[in-house]
Amino acid sequence: MQFDFTDKVVLITGGTRGIGKQLADDFKEFGADLILTGTNHNKISELNNDGFAKYLCVDFSNRESVMEFTSELRKCNKIDVCVNNAGINRIDYFCDIKEQDWDDIMCVNLKAPFIVSQIVAKLMKENGYGRIVNISSIAGIISREKRCAYTSSKAGLIGLTRSMAIELAPYGILVNSVSPGFTWTDMTRTSVTKEEVEVLTSRVPLGRFANTDEISKVVLFLASELNTYIIGQNITVDGGHVSL
Repeated sequence: MQFDFTDKVVLITGGTRGIGKQLADDFKEFGADLILTGTNHNKISELNNDGFAKYLCVDFSNRESVMEFTSELRKCNKIDVCVNNAGINRIDYFCDIKEQDWDDIMCVNLKAPFIVSQIVAKLMKENGYGRIVNISSIAGIISREKRCAYTSSKAGLIGLTRSMAIELAPYGILVNSVSPGFTWTDMTRTSVTKEEVEVLTSRVPLGRFANTDEISKVVLFLASELNTYIIGQNITVDGGHVSL
């Protein structure tokens, strides 16, 4: 049986690059009508001319930007699938974390999924159907130095997922999270040295980083009608890293 999102409206935050872009391409391939968010005004304006999707610009660390975005989101008649994918990370030792960095990470990685899901869940309740997938991280399960703020936000997102799932299940809304491990994205290629790749790869039983399509396949299943009984779960897609 193949994925089919024909006539389904799919919202993906952070849908213009990395895992989000892969998700957008794959959902589109299977017939979805897309609403995607990004942070670059000029890029969003340009993308809205290509007919691929409806693009909305939002900076989830900026209150005014979030208010403008949620105002647009409330105009939607239906959203069948929501993938909370937008995320940021700022690396620093615990004792040196700036309060502003902490607040920004929490706003984008945890508060944004909360706010977006509240709006989307109301629409899904009215329609008696919905799928919400939160993109967390293996950092929400295990951690390493300089990742305190990021780990806290992603662990919180897993907890939010479980709580949402319990409350929304009676309305036909299935909520889960996916936690990618080390994944090849444009950001990874430009920010991680060859030596760092070798060290990180050595910690993965499969011996390599994930490709973005390997993350997307799991999200597609959880978001599809093929998933009828999985709720409140955090699916780790990491080549076995957290099992070591």
